[in-house]
Amino acid sequence: MQAMKGETVQVIVFKLGEERYGVDISQVREIIRPSQITKIPNAPDFVEGVINLRGQITTIVNLRKRFGLPSKEIDNDSRIIVVEYNNAVIGMMVDTVNEVKYLSHKDIEALPSIITAREEAKFLKGVGKLPDGLLILIDLNKVLNEGEVERFK
Repeated sequence: MQAMKGETVQVIVFKLGEERYGVDISQVREIIRPSQITKIPNAPDFVEGVINLRGQITTIVNLRKRFGLPSKEIDNDSRIIVVEYNNAVIGMMVDTVNEVKYLSHKDIEALPSIITAREEAKFLKGVGKLPDGLLILIDLNKVLNEGEVERFK
């Protein structure tokens, strides 16, 4: 997500609880409203289940649970951010998608090493500085490890 000097990066802003997150728009295939999710027995707790996305069975990962946040009922604001990773199409459930923002390279800071040293932080890319506050930048392709992605294909 690092923008080259003088470049800007376009990010989709979404919320989990009160925190705002951003993801590079190039990682996103589409954003959809949740439809009927079918639960999968013995799936990891962060997997909501699967949906039929235009004829393709798509695994839905609850980002709240993946990030260790308390779960929340799916409501009218809930959205699924659909990404393609290692030939697998995966949906990431979020509380709400707010907007698209542009960040210049000077507005993106690296995370402190005390945070990046933790295994759970592997999907965090940095912090974006916006006029109205900070934005935690994540790499949706690293939310799942390759072994997990292989199981969801």
